[in-house]
Amino acid sequence: MASKKDTPHKLYGKLKGQYRQKSVKKRIEALFLDNIGKVVTREQIIKAATDPKTGQQPENWHQRLSELRTDDGYTILSWRNRGDLKIQEYLMPHTRKRSNAGKRVRPTDTAWLAVLKRANYSCEWKEAGIVCGLKNGEIDPVGGGRVKLTPDHKNPHSLHPDTDPEDPAQWQALCGRHQVTKKNYWDTTTGKLNTYAIVQFAPETEKKRIFHFLLSYFGYNIRRDGTIARQK
Repeated sequence: MASKKDTPHKLYGKLKGQYRQKSVKKRIEALFLDNIGKVVTREQIIKAATDPKTGQQPENWHQRLSELRTDDGYTILSWRNRGDLKIQEYLMPHTRKRSNAGKRVRPTDTAWLAVLKRANYSCEWKEAGIVCGLKNGEIDPVGGGRVKLTPDHKNPHSLHPDTDPEDPAQWQALCGRHQVTKKNYWDTTTGKLNTYAIVQFAPETEKKRIFHFLLSYFGYNIRRDGTIARQK
């Protein structure tokens, strides 16, 4: 049900029973096809994608959602391309698929093994000088779930789709949480940096530095009592 705060045309979808398709991606696809033109939430996606036999919640649903866009050619909107959507809300406006959708390039087995050895079989995401370092099978203390490392283009696929599958230097190993973080850093519809998302994911110390930089840039400073005033 839409809340009073939501715009009148913003309708929320529903799960239509348990989804029993054989793969996580197919179960997510079925949920969206059941709710064309309606908002689907993160919680609904996880419930729909849950294994109907074991009850296990998927740890890679973000990647499967991305594949519905890139590999299958569906249009799935998020808060980055539709203003009335909140973070972790998604909407498939129609069932049409783009004719130019295709499989993403992946590294060869030899190249991927070289990447894993270089990374010491751990996530290579680096931010503020700190490497993630989570290893395959460990529990992610932030995102929850068991870590599964997957190959990622060092340069965004939307801008450089011709990444060499045999060159380990063009690939990195990322955990599922940081795969999603990186995707949020780039607006795939424009190929431009999503600066809002970058600030969102930045550590607290970085947020404070950005905050003070913007104050100075726009001609403000912070008084001793904590109030903000324009510089004279």
